[in-house]
Amino acid sequence: MLVKTEGNQETAAAKAGMDAKTARRYRHLGHLPSELAEVPRWRTRPDPFVEVWGEICELLEINAGLEAKTVFEFLQRRSPGEFEDGQLRTLQRRVKNWRATEGPAREVFFAQQHPPGRLGASDFTHMEELGVTIQGQSFPHLIYHFVLTYSNWETGTVCYSESFESLCEGLQNALWKLGKVPHRHRTDRLSTAVSNTIDPAEFTERYKGMMRYYGLEGEKTQAGHGNENGDVEQRHHRFKRAVAQELMLRGSQDFASLEAYQRFLDMLFERLNAGRKRRLAEEMPVMKELPERRMESCKRERVKVDSGSLIYADRNAYSVPSRLIGEQVEARLYMDHVEVWYGQKKVEQMPRLRGRRKHRVDYRHIIDWLVRKPGAFENYRYRDELFPTSRFRMVFDVLQEKLGRPNGTKEYLKILELAAKDSEVQVNEALRALLEEGIEEISAKRIETMLGFQRGDVVRDVQVAAVDLGLFDQLCEVREVLQ
Repeated sequence: MLVKTEGNQETAAAKAGMDAKTARRYRHLGHLPSELAEVPRWRTRPDPFVEVWGEICELLEINAGLEAKTVFEFLQRRSPGEFEDGQLRTLQRRVKNWRATEGPAREVFFAQQHPPGRLGASDFTHMEELGVTIQGQSFPHLIYHFVLTYSNWETGTVCYSESFESLCEGLQNALWKLGKVPHRHRTDRLSTAVSNTIDPAEFTERYKGMMRYYGLEGEKTQAGHGNENGDVEQRHHRFKRAVAQELMLRGSQDFASLEAYQRFLDMLFERLNAGRKRRLAEEMPVMKELPERRMESCKRERVKVDSGSLIYADRNAYSVPSRLIGEQVEARLYMDHVEVWYGQKKVEQMPRLRGRRKHRVDYRHIIDWLVRKPGAFENYRYRDELFPTSRFRMVFDVLQEKLGRPNGTKEYLKILELAAKDSEVQVNEALRALLEEGIEEISAKRIETMLGFQRGDVVRDVQVAAVDLGLFDQLCEVREVLQ
């Protein structure tokens, strides 16, 4: 009768000591709880798994990760027709109840306190799922992701593999953007950072050197326990979700250049960090100062240039100018490029190859000798690298068809030499025009005429006029007069 005296049903239900939904249900039925038939609390159907329950428990004890559905399908295969599909839910409820009451203890996760300025965590995360492209081309890449565990301040660097160079470059970018150094740095068990030796606590020498340089204490997670690096793992998920949303607002996943994409990410990190300034301000005073300069983030290898004008660095092949054949050079491998140094001077730079057993051959390095030895072209191991664009390949096929193997090859190499010594872009455009117009005659001389390349005569004899020494006598006389 409280409904009649109170202002609303919620108040009446509260005074009666029941939930408002329960009170509403009883009012709808028109009976008091004591007047309703008691709902049976015992099994009304025979248990279909009573005879096999002991066996099921043994399976679950031996294999803690075994799912109820897998067990049910096993029972159906062993005893066809005995168990119906509709009984799966019954087994799932029983297995769930067994695990909660008799099953093995579950892993406990202990919430951690993060003092300001103490810990920075980092890890790599793959970005292919977002479908980012550069000038319409697919762009498989990773982000080295760094997070301060107290304030959740974060930043990231685009990279291409989980190499030490990527780790070194990404961590240094984060520290110099932050302007301070936390006391500790945590990673998962990256092969670039943690030695795969008998002693699992041993860090690689290069990683330990970087930690010493910045005054950081290195930490690592246990194998298979990614949750120990949970701060950065959680930020991976939220960061990629934020990137996906920004790409939707942008209306395109394509970028004009890698630099444009990195700027897009930097602006996103700034927005994400905008609400963390107060907690970051608490961290800054207790963190360490940066050293005077960045640490070099490349790996150096002393290699010899072989007879094919190639060097082998980090198990990949790169071509260098043929004048270096037989010389020892230093290959400096950075995160995204390789530099070749000889006599304290950088003589070549090229993009770094991803993976192992790859090759990058620049036709400009070897074209002079290919023109002299055209017969070597046909079976050259890296011949595909000598077609800078698809048009060069098409022209080579046309020349082979019209002039035959030796003459067609020679003419193609002359065109390639023209591209190497004048302009690959202009020669490529000339080839496009010739192919589209269907011109029968394609030759280096015709392209040279089209583009108006001027090849002046080489001046070999230089005439220098003799100096009249009498001029010095005149200067001396003038000096004496002035004095």
